[in-house]
Amino acid sequence: MVPAMTLDLILAITHHLLAFGLAVLLAAELAMLRPGMTATGLKRLGIVDAHYGLFAGLIIVVGVLRVIYGIKGPDAYVPNPWFWAKMAAFAGVGLLSTPPTIAIFRWRRRLKVEPGFCPFEEEVSRVRAFLFAELALFALIPVFAAVMARAAAF
Repeated sequence: MVPAMTLDLILAITHHLLAFGLAVLLAAELAMLRPGMTATGLKRLGIVDAHYGLFAGLIIVVGVLRVIYGIKGPDAYVPNPWFWAKMAAFAGVGLLSTPPTIAIFRWRRRLKVEPGFCPFEEEVSRVRAFLFAELALFALIPVFAAVMARAAAF
């Protein structure tokens, strides 16, 4: 059996590493998504987007484990409005990530049928707008986390 302090530390480290990884993957998607993408670039973008979804799912799992098994326990999180602000921001990021994921999936499927396919510049611009919105909302998550951790002091 893992001591509570050790488990809490492992969950916290894992949660933070996943969050940083998610930020890196979001930035990578934004950097990769450009007009005139090659077939290889579009395939790589799909791989990065899949990893983005994987990391997001793992953050949720580890976050739930932190709430349930972490030292603070659910009583420290559930009544905290900043916890819910953080959850709402994360949910918003998830919702904003849906249109880019659908577009990338659609483009990759079309690429299989049309080997020279490249998304139109307007489509790329629209998807990039969603990624910028995700990034802006994502930036609020660590802000809410910091305030949440100090909520008793406010």
